Amino acid sequence: MKKEEILALGVAEDVAQKVAEASERELKGYIPKVRFDEVNEAKKNAEALLKERDEQLENLKKTTGDSEAMKKQISDLQNANKAAADEFAAKIKQMQLDNAVEKAITERNGKNVTAIKALLNLQNTEVNEDGTVKGLSEQLEALSKAEDSSFLFGPKIPEVRGFTPAPGSDPTQVQTDVSKMNYSQLSAYLEANPDVKI
Repeated sequence: MKKEEILALGVAEDVAQKVAEASERELKGYIPKVRFDEVNEAKKNAEALLKERDEQLENLKKTTGDSEAMKKQISDLQNANKAAADEFAAKIKQMQLDNAVEKAITERNGKNVTAIKALLNLQNTEVNEDGTVKGLSEQLEALSKAEDSSFLFGPKIPEVRGFTPAPGSDPTQVQTDVSKMNYSQLSAYLEANPDVKI
């Protein structure tokens, strides 16, 4: 988290700075899941292609006598390899698009990614270099404000407000008004806070 996000949660500035620095150190070697998925998919594809090429070479060894048959087989293999490369490129492009859309929906506090994706028009869309999808922000904005789809988006993350005890005060002293609690509320409060003095 960034310092501004931590401050927005109601944390003191010096603590927010320390947390932000610790978070930055922790994430130094972090590889985003999107990038990991891409590399993992590329590795699987490369292994499959390598195995397929080995089989193709073995088949070529068997047809060494007829040069016309060999030329035809080589041409067929080249076409098959081009089709496989195109299919792999399309698969990676779709994975990047799906990840960018899911990230954008999550950042907008979407409650159900699948339902929101079904309402989006993603035909002929492309992922920009910065990882965003052209036109997606406008579509999500329209869905979040539309009467029939606004329920799919949650409110912004609520601001957490804490209590800072006055300097020199005892934090174990009661900070809530127990006189307005009934017996069951008071019992639950004391059970959750055994060090509180009433």
